[in-house]
Amino acid sequence: MYSLLKNLHSFWAFLVLLVIILAIGNALIGKIKGKDFESKDLRISLFGLIFSHLQLLIGLILYFVSPWFDQWSALGMGGVMKDAQTRLYLVEHPFTNIIAIILITMGWSLHKRQSDSGKKFLRIGLFYSFGLLLLLSRIPWNNWL
Repeated sequence: MYSLLKNLHSFWAFLVLLVIILAIGNALIGKIKGKDFESKDLRISLFGLIFSHLQLLIGLILYFVSPWFDQWSALGMGGVMKDAQTRLYLVEHPFTNIIAIILITMGWSLHKRQSDSGKKFLRIGLFYSFGLLLLLSRIPWNNWL
């Protein structure tokens, strides 16, 4: 089960990054060109939100079935924090990515409260960009690619 979830989590991450980048690009183009926020823009942003939440769900399940999780009891808090790779997998990667998903969710929620299309695009563009930066900062690149 672990290897299946790990492969799914890795594959889905590509889709999440692609859709989030697409949503950010769409928001920037919409804001710069002064376009109206249409159903196409809503769907692109919504897919970014949905894909990122599904990735979070897969990641949380993977976190608890992973052999890395056993390091909490084997090493304790101090041991986990002293080892850079263990700290990345057990602390930095999950918590930073949860914050990233929260930012993406905030962007989605804040855009819905706006009536002006420019402000809708701005909320999506800014919050999805901050979320993307956090996601990219804590991907274990050496094991992912």
